[in-house]
Amino acid sequence: RLHPTGLAHTIAAHVSAESGHRRLLEALGLPPLLDLGMRLGEGSGACLAVNIVRSALECHARMASFAEAGVSDK
Repeated sequence: RLHPTGLAHTIAAHVSAESGHRRLLEALGLPPLLDLGMRLGEGSGACLAVNIVRSALECHARMASFAEAGVSDK
């Protein structure tokens, strides 16, 4: 069983080439970040996806607002 609010904090790193994994993610309503056709196991998709998530967070945290960057609304 899953905690009722657990899925709201879940990221599906990738979808395996195994058909059961895709069906599971669809049933949970979790879109995968990556679909590389891998079936390697051992968290290989997570190892790739974690760097994408970290990069996105870093970009978001460091990106200037329009005002900070001096961008006009014209």
